[in-house]
Amino acid sequence: MKRTNIATWTITIVCLLVVAGYTALTWASPATGVTPTLIGRGTYDRFKINIPPGQAPFEYMAQAKPAIDMVVQTHDFQPGASTGWHQHPGPVFITVTQGELTFYERDDPTCSPKVFTAGEGFVDTGDGHIGRNESGAVAKDVTVAIAPVGGAFRTELPAPGPFCAF
Repeated sequence: MKRTNIATWTITIVCLLVVAGYTALTWASPATGVTPTLIGRGTYDRFKINIPPGQAPFEYMAQAKPAIDMVVQTHDFQPGASTGWHQHPGPVFITVTQGELTFYERDDPTCSPKVFTAGEGFVDTGDGHIGRNESGAVAKDVTVAIAPVGGAFRTELPAPGPFCAF
């Protein structure tokens, strides 16, 4: 292959990658009205925990291999705020500490709201969701996200969701 053909193909591929990246960014649904505050991020060596019945008033199992990071954040949601559609590489433990937050799962064909109020928590699987403050008051949460060591703990997804109009 001639050098001019190689250069032409290289330039063409680079241009296509730039256009694809721009398109992905413009279709993404970034957060609006949400202020995240990083509390801390820690690396945990591989572990396996199994609390059997009778040892505590609950059963609990967790395992990580290889090592993982746990990222702890708070989020302040203004009325009408949205996290934007996004996903996580692993589970996220979410506790609402003030007000009321509504979550929608990306793969839910009914676009059913899941409403949580202060003192309630839930585990997000990381498959893709959006969090919204559909109340008229400020809301807050604390999240613990599990991520690869040093890796991203949030990836933007296109909007609107496949089953929701927002």
